Amino acid sequence: MMTLSPLKRFLLSALLWLPLAFFFWFLFAGPLVWPVIAMAKAVMLKAWPSLFMAVSQGADLLDAHGRILGHPGYLMQISSGVLVDAAAPGQPAKFGFLEPVVNPMIYGYALPLFAGLVLATPLTRWQRTRQIVLGCVVVWIAQAFGVIAESLKAVGLDAGQPGIDALQRAGIPLNAVALAYQFGYLILPVLVPAVLWIVCNRPFINDLIRHDVAEPAPSGGVERPPSGGI
Repeated sequence: MMTLSPLKRFLLSALLWLPLAFFFWFLFAGPLVWPVIAMAKAVMLKAWPSLFMAVSQGADLLDAHGRILGHPGYLMQISSGVLVDAAAPGQPAKFGFLEPVVNPMIYGYALPLFAGLVLATPLTRWQRTRQIVLGCVVVWIAQAFGVIAESLKAVGLDAGQPGIDALQRAGIPLNAVALAYQFGYLILPVLVPAVLWIVCNRPFINDLIRHDVAEPAPSGGVERPPSGGI
């Protein structure tokens, strides 16, 4: 019977655990975004009271005709202090305060990624629990950063000139908002789970490297020089 190497066993285990981790992440989406929305709300209302009037969990999901399809608990509703003209072009002005909706789940897929990697790693129950708890805290903080950045973008850059004026009155550089949004959307969700798993599991990674280096060359094959050699 063919014996799988530790690396292949890990990759196969991760391939099996990741779909299950994503399933439970979607299943418990509402409770899992609660800490994220709570952190974002505390920062937004205290740091920029002129921009954000209220932040709440849950928002109406509308179709193209404005009909309510549902009220997902994983969405975040914002009540802003930015006054905009919501009338269609050519229609009389219809002013109202901007109330954008942000989806924190966009920034949270790092959580099931990290959980899947941890579950695939050979650890004791205590080590696995400790790493998942630590991962939740770190991912929630990174997720809250992305939510805050998108909220600033939604009430500022996306709102046109009224939003840009509101950002400038609050002393927030426009470039900083754009950069923070890109960083929170494109980089953090991918970088955080990988770096965190590597930091938490260096002994296991070293074992994989040592096993790969010590693995003998196939019978009849030509031995390869050590990696990095000339």
